[in-house]
Amino acid sequence: MLQRAFIQEEGQGRMEPEMRELRDALAARGVPTELFTVKRLERRQLPLARETLVAGHVPTVLGALKQLGIEPPPTNDYPKCLAPFLHRRLWTGTVRQLVDSLYDVSAPPVFAKPVGRRKRFTGHVFHTSDDVLFLERASASTPLVLSEVVRWLSEYRVFVVRGAIVGIHHYAGDTSVSVDEGTVREAVRLLESSGEATAGYGVDFGVLSTGETALVEWNDGFSLGSYGLGRDAYLELTVARWCELTGVSGSTPGGPPAS
Repeated sequence: MLQRAFIQEEGQGRMEPEMRELRDALAARGVPTELFTVKRLERRQLPLARETLVAGHVPTVLGALKQLGIEPPPTNDYPKCLAPFLHRRLWTGTVRQLVDSLYDVSAPPVFAKPVGRRKRFTGHVFHTSDDVLFLERASASTPLVLSEVVRWLSEYRVFVVRGAIVGIHHYAGDTSVSVDEGTVREAVRLLESSGEATAGYGVDFGVLSTGETALVEWNDGFSLGSYGLGRDAYLELTVARWCELTGVSGSTPGGPPAS
């Protein structure tokens, strides 16, 4: 069971909203919590333990896992079992191949983003050779995921803890356009039965201009944007994933998450 928690702050008490929610939820459950800056982690000034939650930005959590001797989990933005829910063509390539295509005036626009967590640029729709500027920080060999361009009417994050959906929250587009919950639940069922799921995660779905509910991407359950998910459910999701990563059984004291 979780014994203690370290929550990242930006300095002088400034915190991301999700970190503040975690701190308050842990305090309500009587879990000792301490704020820290990333410099303290980098200087190995935190008494880390597998039973001590570390919450913060992605590099922060990965750094804590490394200090604990734990390999970072692989990224899996597009689980194989959810391929039928994409409703668009995806393929892989490199920055060099993308640049070559941008100088071909007959080539259609394409969405591209780097593979893995070391993002040299954020996902972007590339139209013409002018968009090469977005690739300045990326080497020619940087691997990419590419997609045909589609139009999203709305996008939602589906929060899952140990196979149960604990919240569906809008984060982009038209709030009046809702995802088909039957489709979402079937996708989560397939993900859980495939072995590709983790103990806690967020999987994003949206509604395309065609009216289809489609997979946007899968997100690991640490350093996850909460988009208004209740603080108790967010805490349970975060702790479930931390315990899975560190091999610790149990969860936080205090009962089940709120929906």
